[in-house]
Amino acid sequence: MAEKMTRPGGEERLRAMSDRENAPYPRGDEKVRLVTTDWLADHLYDEDLTILDTQPDVHDYIQEHIPGAVYLNEGVLRVSARGFPTSYAPLACLQESFRRVGLRAGSPVVIYTGKGAFSGRGDGLAQTMMAYTLAKYGHDTVYILDGGLDAWKSENRELSQEFPTVEPSRFTVEVHDEYAIGYEEFIQVKDNDDVIVLDARPAKVYAGKGPWRMAGHIPGAISLPWRSLMDGANPALLRPNEDLDMILEEHNIDRNGTVICTCGTGREATNEFILFKWFYLYPRVRLYEGSFTEWSARPDNPVVEGPEPQGRKADQAPAR
Repeated sequence: MAEKMTRPGGEERLRAMSDRENAPYPRGDEKVRLVTTDWLADHLYDEDLTILDTQPDVHDYIQEHIPGAVYLNEGVLRVSARGFPTSYAPLACLQESFRRVGLRAGSPVVIYTGKGAFSGRGDGLAQTMMAYTLAKYGHDTVYILDGGLDAWKSENRELSQEFPTVEPSRFTVEVHDEYAIGYEEFIQVKDNDDVIVLDARPAKVYAGKGPWRMAGHIPGAISLPWRSLMDGANPALLRPNEDLDMILEEHNIDRNGTVICTCGTGREATNEFILFKWFYLYPRVRLYEGSFTEWSARPDNPVVEGPEPQGRKADQAPAR
């Protein structure tokens, strides 16, 4: 078993690993880690703990949430800028949102989402999108509830309809630009031998069925659908470590290279960025936040249709 884990994760992965029940996971001081429902139940009323509910509809939060949780919808994180629809909101706006929910530097924050009891919506990604954003903008103790609200409810744990009173904090945004890769740098490095570009979208979208003005994917990008990494019934619950190790081994994702995570809008890729950077401890992981939306908006960029990373030159169609 150890030999299999060494190939995708390396010795650093083995040293950091523990049973996921031994939360926070993995061991060490990584900015983003997993916690279990047992861990959260044991720490639910810790004075220094902030719990963020990121369910997709505020009515879901109103109907039920984990006791003490405050609501922060991922929709406040991004806004159009110069016509591009998925840019991050201005720093002052993000900082004010984080202050209003009481985030404090150095104090842990637990993030969860779920399939809304009222709306029926929720794909599980809100918690990784929020976790990535908090880490990028300066929070250093971010915990993701493995399995989210659905796991909590499946164990018949306590729910609430109370809205906690939160004193605004003085949290100060500090941007970690090194997490993201911009368009100009991306086009310069994406074809390097030591760079692996991943596409986290569903396989059928990667192959050519999506809402963009052009069909397909960035040439050379490897399809690794984020949903394949998650439990079949619960999209907020990671598959067992053994399954994840096997998937990484099958995709030959070398930890010695640079892994660039992409998707459609930079949201799905947060799942894989967090997995590689903070759970598998890959040393060089970047997130192309513009992803296929930005790539396809530039008419001279080629795309590839079909299930393979690199089509023939004739198969690469320019954006229309």
